[in-house]
Amino acid sequence: MLHTLILAGGSGTRFWPLSRKAFPKQLLDLTGGGSLLQQTATRAKGCAPAENLWIVTGEHLVEPIQKQLPDLDPARLIVEPCGRNTAPCIGLAALQLLAVDPDAVMLVLPADHLITPLEEFQRAVERGTELIEADSTRFVLFGAKPTFPSTGFGYIERGTELDRYEPPAFNVAAFHEKPDQQTAAQYLAAGRFYWNCGIFLWRADQILAALREHQPDLYTHLERMQPTLGTEAWQASLQHEFPRMPSISIDYAVLEKAENVCVIEAPFNWDDLGSWQALKRLLPADEKGNIIVGQHTGNAQNSIIYSTRPDQLIATIGLENCLIVQTDEVTLIARTDDEQTLKQLLQEIEEGGEHERYL
Repeated sequence: MLHTLILAGGSGTRFWPLSRKAFPKQLLDLTGGGSLLQQTATRAKGCAPAENLWIVTGEHLVEPIQKQLPDLDPARLIVEPCGRNTAPCIGLAALQLLAVDPDAVMLVLPADHLITPLEEFQRAVERGTELIEADSTRFVLFGAKPTFPSTGFGYIERGTELDRYEPPAFNVAAFHEKPDQQTAAQYLAAGRFYWNCGIFLWRADQILAALREHQPDLYTHLERMQPTLGTEAWQASLQHEFPRMPSISIDYAVLEKAENVCVIEAPFNWDDLGSWQALKRLLPADEKGNIIVGQHTGNAQNSIIYSTRPDQLIATIGLENCLIVQTDEVTLIARTDDEQTLKQLLQEIEEGGEHERYL
């Protein structure tokens, strides 16, 4: 049976200061259609029964997630003792899914992506489940056709076509990291490269078998935990074993090593909302190219001005290609083309300690 697993433990630092550790990007409503997590849950329930919805997150996000998804079964909330990237948390979830359904198929969804329309997403998932029914060892990925030469997304290079059904599906020829501008333009022109949506579909027993084969050290900890499932010893085992797992993504851990990996050409629109620049793709700009949320007056061009304070006016003179984000506690002013420095700034704040409460 199909189960949906939402990965909701990310910190969303690239949307700082709107996104904070205590209330990260996936809990924000950036488009007016509910929080990204709520939209993802709606998407998941359109693919599998509501009782088969699982969410993996950190302890500090349990309460806000339960507030946003009050109908979620508490038994379906998987709480990581610490962050260990996607391979350990997917392995942990696979253990728990198999305990309730030995034939579980996992649809793994990031909590902070924007996907439309729902019907096309469901069609792609149905296609993926059919591929797995035909070959239970398959790992199915989803790739979006690039619409511009993005340097912020990873890419999947397609190989031979699997069959003639729709939407098209291909064997994966190679994975490519975030490219430079010239390489991204080449990928766009070539027509055989997809943006990696980070959405996965596979049998739970197969992903565990792949972890056993390709990441034996990681799998050893899962193996030690498995006998305690459903017993009073589970929490102690989880607290002891999980932090000792290597922090590694499922892409590096398994997908770049596995043999039977395929990609479905996404018939849906996809965006991972990786940074403030994504708002330019989502929200309408004014006649001067500005994205404005909140009260603004003055002169600005090609800028993003975002305020969560309806009682405050942001006034600008001669502003161009800038980002201004105003919250109750923090105001950020930066150039829109210098997002890498934001990561460095947050690291300096964390290391300095003086302003760490604002992270």
